[in-house]
Amino acid sequence: MKTLAKWSVDEYHCMIEAGILRDRHVELLAGEIVEMSPETPIHYTTAKRGAKYLEELLLGKADVRFNGPITLSDSEPEPDMAIVRLPESSYSDRHPAPQDIFWIVEVAKTSLKKDLDVKTAIYATARIQEYWILDLSAKQIIIFRNSQDGKYVEEYSLKEGAIAPLAFPNVLVSVNRLLS
Repeated sequence: MKTLAKWSVDEYHCMIEAGILRDRHVELLAGEIVEMSPETPIHYTTAKRGAKYLEELLLGKADVRFNGPITLSDSEPEPDMAIVRLPESSYSDRHPAPQDIFWIVEVAKTSLKKDLDVKTAIYATARIQEYWILDLSAKQIIIFRNSQDGKYVEEYSLKEGAIAPLAFPNVLVSVNRLLS
């Protein structure tokens, strides 16, 4: 029986600084260094358009980070979008931490299983109150809300209409616009 070595966030940062992970597209998930899936054109385009759309909606309310790391207790994932507290200058010498994060958005085509299983558990354990997966295959948004004891207690899907994020109940986000 093999046992995997688990890495801390600090050890992961040391590897990055030492150049050990140079030219590797990886992220730290629950103490494991995991290769990230290559992005398909539709994945990248959907994520980029979604980030621009959310920036318009949340101007002056939140910072929308695109394909950047966030730092959790034993993970440093790179979600497609992280909607975080202002000011943006808060992140000049650190990545956003759970207390900075309003919600996370992942775009999934080939990564749906990892986003549903691994990342849902990681984000819920970090007590990130809201997590959306833009499921490109099913053309729907899967919404997870209210993390308790390492799990989300609410889960539902939308194929059309609009959704108001928990942190901004007066902001309506168009499902069709995010998925287009």
